[in-house]
Amino acid sequence: MSSGAPYENHTGAVYFQRITTLEEDRRVRSTFQDLVLGMAPPGAMLFDFGAGPGIDARFFAERGFTVEAYDVDPKMCEFLATHCREFIDSGRVILDRSSYREFLAHKALIAGRPANLVISNFAPLNQVAELTELFAKFHAITCPAGKLLLSVLTPYFIGDLKTRWWWRNAPRLWRDRHVFVPGGAAPPHTRRRLADFSALSSPYFTLTRVFCALPSESQRHTNGIDLNDGGRWAWLQVATSRFMFLLFEKRE
Repeated sequence: MSSGAPYENHTGAVYFQRITTLEEDRRVRSTFQDLVLGMAPPGAMLFDFGAGPGIDARFFAERGFTVEAYDVDPKMCEFLATHCREFIDSGRVILDRSSYREFLAHKALIAGRPANLVISNFAPLNQVAELTELFAKFHAITCPAGKLLLSVLTPYFIGDLKTRWWWRNAPRLWRDRHVFVPGGAAPPHTRRRLADFSALSSPYFTLTRVFCALPSESQRHTNGIDLNDGGRWAWLQVATSRFMFLLFEKRE
């Protein structure tokens, strides 16, 4: 996020065009999709939180997965319903249009079976203020060996170090492990350190690995940064990308 032009709320078809135009965004999505393909068993049930226009939902449905897609934005849901129409008709994609509070209250997925993997691409979790209840929901809808692969904004992104807002908020980020960003060139959101994600998820999941969203060629085929084994300085290794991908494993 920069301190430049004010944020414009692009959704639906406009968002689809913007997010598929830039080469960097396409590379980030490709990296995320490759990780999912390497983690999810064939024919797995995926839950796509913050599915947006359905780009990932369609990609995985085309590859034999069943995807339950959830988003609160009406225009995103409308576009997704068109973009994924044949897969919705065949039952390969299930669209959940419920409000966020309704979503949290549901006991199970609409699909009627638990998810092997929860995915969330391009940082929807940064727009959720209270994460503990969301992790509780993810725990409820995943199978015993369920995992989460979540894209989040990197709070240590080197591109942000050029901005005044980052330096103004850096002390609070390090002290409180998170900082609320009221808006500007991006929508209002919360930036969180890895320690915050780990603490908020700990009753339900263990944060085990971190992946760079724009890995170098030497990093492309690695298993990410193992936080249980020498991953203390993981933030340094992902600082070159605006996004980082977090892998959580379900607690018993």
